[in-house]
Amino acid sequence: MASTDQRAAPVERRVAALEQAFVERNLVRTEDVDAVVHNAEENWVPENGAKVVARAWTDADFKRRLLENGKAAVTELGLAMPPHHKHLVVLENTQTLQNVICCTLCSCTAFTIIGLPPGWYKDFEYRSRLVRQSRTVLREMGLDLPDEIDIKVWDTTTDTRYMVLPVQPEETIGWPEDKLREIVTKDSMIGVSRLEAPYR
Repeated sequence: MASTDQRAAPVERRVAALEQAFVERNLVRTEDVDAVVHNAEENWVPENGAKVVARAWTDADFKRRLLENGKAAVTELGLAMPPHHKHLVVLENTQTLQNVICCTLCSCTAFTIIGLPPGWYKDFEYRSRLVRQSRTVLREMGLDLPDEIDIKVWDTTTDTRYMVLPVQPEETIGWPEDKLREIVTKDSMIGVSRLEAPYR
């Protein structure tokens, strides 16, 4: 009798099989795949967004430009976005407002700025529940916000990407940019965490 075990192969094997099938059919070249992998691992990293956040915290004029036109402002720091990402909207968190982003249709992010989306961001539970039960979902993820902090959820569109500008921890005011970059996380730029200064 044939086995009825229908468990999927590990994701690495599935990706390798897809890549092989595409290459064999001349749909994609191996070097193109290698270039994407290189970009994902070396260029599309959260450190890009951390650079943006640290500059906004220390330069009021840059922050103003960032909030007015995010895509134009990040180019000042040598960062770029794909042509189909027509807009980068930067959402400023405050002591009374927590912005959080999602993509209810798939898993779109401003990946060249804040890095590729984490696994949980792609999960159907996160994408479907966040817009309806934002406070509960954030609490389940470890961010238990008091009632006086409002939560606003932003759903990515075809041509608009979002990035959250976290609240700067008060005890880090006056720190140099390079030190500030170290405390900025991908989760804080998605909006599912609030930053705290590390112990000195």
